[in-house]
Amino acid sequence: MTMIKSLFFDIDGTLCSLKTHEIPESTVRAITMAKERGVKIFISTGRPIQIINNIGAIEHLVDGYITTNGAYCFVGDTAVCCTPIPTADVLTLTDDAVTEGYPCIIASDRGIAVFGNAREIVDQIFRGELNVSNLDIDRPADDVLKGNVLQVTSFCSQEQEERLMARVTGCVSARWHPAFTDITADGADKGKGLAAMARHLGLDISETMAFGDGGNDIPIIRRAGIGVAMGNAGDDVKAVADYITTSVDDDGIMNALRHFGVIE
Repeated sequence: MTMIKSLFFDIDGTLCSLKTHEIPESTVRAITMAKERGVKIFISTGRPIQIINNIGAIEHLVDGYITTNGAYCFVGDTAVCCTPIPTADVLTLTDDAVTEGYPCIIASDRGIAVFGNAREIVDQIFRGELNVSNLDIDRPADDVLKGNVLQVTSFCSQEQEERLMARVTGCVSARWHPAFTDITADGADKGKGLAAMARHLGLDISETMAFGDGGNDIPIIRRAGIGVAMGNAGDDVKAVADYITTSVDDDGIMNALRHFGVIE
């Protein structure tokens, strides 16, 4: 069996329970044990860095971050990769939000803001369901849009998404929640983030393991040496995984790490 030396974790529904908004105690113990054995720990999330507010229990163990679905990856103060959305596509994405009447979250190197109307759904889902307490939905988006836009989270339907993506050929879309999809540049996804991190740090991808539960985790689950789907993952995620563990609320990470001998 290949020795696993690096672990990559999605946050919502993988590290953190969607029921309690906390990292289960068994997961904290498992990651701590892996770290003590010299295994590197990485975050792999669709969240922009500004709203990663729920990993305090393991934050001191983290060696690096894949954020905004791979559009911005960093280790310490060093940017490993930064892949902004083409300006013309940003305009198309924001124009569509106005025309179709849905909001979107803009994440750039100048911060994060909500754009468009019907913002109550953003607050309902991000504050209510995902426990994101530090997203200012009233911040004007103008300044954020002046920066390099890394991700646009569009609160559109799947039908609207299909029409929209046909118009933004420089982008890819990853839906991990029924209400919204994360849109990034074509050169950015979690799998490409893993590859960039591996090049930067000299990691052997065959010695990496990635965990996830949502559609945006499919590229990294496919790319990693071992891809693990949580028991609460969607069927599309389970279909590409090398291993399906139990759910986030049923010791899923602990069970998988023990199964592969990463911890005892």
